[in-house]
Amino acid sequence: QGAGGGRGAGCGVSRMPGGGVQGARCRLPFRLVLNLPAQLSSKEGAKGLGEPPATLPTVGTNLTDLLLQRKITIRELGGCMGPIWPSYYGDCSAVLFMIDAANPTQVASSCIQLLSLLSAEQLASVSVLILFNKIDLPCYMSLVEMKSLFRMQDIVSCAMQSVTMVETSARDGTGLPDVLQWLQATLRDPSCP
Repeated sequence: QGAGGGRGAGCGVSRMPGGGVQGARCRLPFRLVLNLPAQLSSKEGAKGLGEPPATLPTVGTNLTDLLLQRKITIRELGGCMGPIWPSYYGDCSAVLFMIDAANPTQVASSCIQLLSLLSAEQLASVSVLILFNKIDLPCYMSLVEMKSLFRMQDIVSCAMQSVTMVETSARDGTGLPDVLQWLQATLRDPSCP
């Protein structure tokens, strides 16, 4: 899912100070949780998620709230919205960058968008989670293949941000516990024990 039908990638997550809707702290796309927020907070992970949602490209922006330790607002921007991504960087607390692992024709544009995002000064101190999605499809590229095509070792070594990579399937829930763990650790309020 994510920007799989768009132009290669999507990103985003934001934290809301005080749990309010105004003053969102992060923006960028992340379709992985948009259709499943209630189930994602369960300890069972992908069990009981029901019928998978339709896979549609993100056109425009989508917002959703996710309740983990606190309310997190996720703004999803499709890959085709790449030119306006920088207008959302200022309030960003973390970035989830989703790549369609089943579409090799999008590798080049996804890589360019990722490099652009990682080089943005406003995002120099935010953590980045790169999601290789659609691993449930028979034609997906493995994590080893994706890392090689993207030259991820070089990208991670040059990035100012902390970069984590996870293989996911928004359809069957693979990788969702890792995403939730990353979100909780990354967006943990330092003033809370």
